[in-house]
Amino acid sequence: MNTVIHRAGDRGRGDYGWLTTRYSFSFADWYNPARTGFGKLLVINDDRISADNGFGMHQHRDMEIITIVTSGTLTHKDSMGNVGTVVAGEVQVMSAGTGVAHSEYNASTMDSLELFQIWILPKELGIAPRYGQTQISDANEQGLTQLVGPLDTTLGLGINQDAYISKVTLDADKKLSYAMHQEGNGAYVFVVSGSIEIAGESLFARDAIGITDTSAVEISVEESAEFLIIEVPI
Repeated sequence: MNTVIHRAGDRGRGDYGWLTTRYSFSFADWYNPARTGFGKLLVINDDRISADNGFGMHQHRDMEIITIVTSGTLTHKDSMGNVGTVVAGEVQVMSAGTGVAHSEYNASTMDSLELFQIWILPKELGIAPRYGQTQISDANEQGLTQLVGPLDTTLGLGINQDAYISKVTLDADKKLSYAMHQEGNGAYVFVVSGSIEIAGESLFARDAIGITDTSAVEISVEESAEFLIIEVPI
């Protein structure tokens, strides 16, 4: 097993007035040659968007874009004809494929909008754009909910890659054994809140660890925790 630790305080920072964000990997004006992605995972942005603000219409192509809303309501509009909202507790997938334009806005006049946006490189280029949205379902007996899987998945939303995103919520002193879905994949574990231990390392809120060259990851919860497991081809 090989690991790399990314501490919360070492992330990139963006402050644009209406948007404050932290970058797990190089993005926008922040570039760190040691932090350009983890396998097919390119972006984890930890965004906070102020009331009555957002991203205007802009273009993407050949990227799997996953948005997890944690607080507030995201108003979405795109060139595929999708118009609507994504509320806290929901997840959205946009497969940009051959090209799509979209806007992301916080229409509330009072409340901020908080979300994670994750970008994963696609398995196949030039496919037709796709959109999906769903409420995050209840966790299984291990505290795990699969949010995203490959296109043929029966759990969560499908993307154009052999990748999986799971949300885990566990009480203190609980343990989780996470098995990789396929050989050659690695797992990037991002702590949303609480604290966990992996491979002898204690990880706290917004810390992360990348794990490769293993078929399974053993996780112990030190303080009641919520975390994301992002499994991608390396």
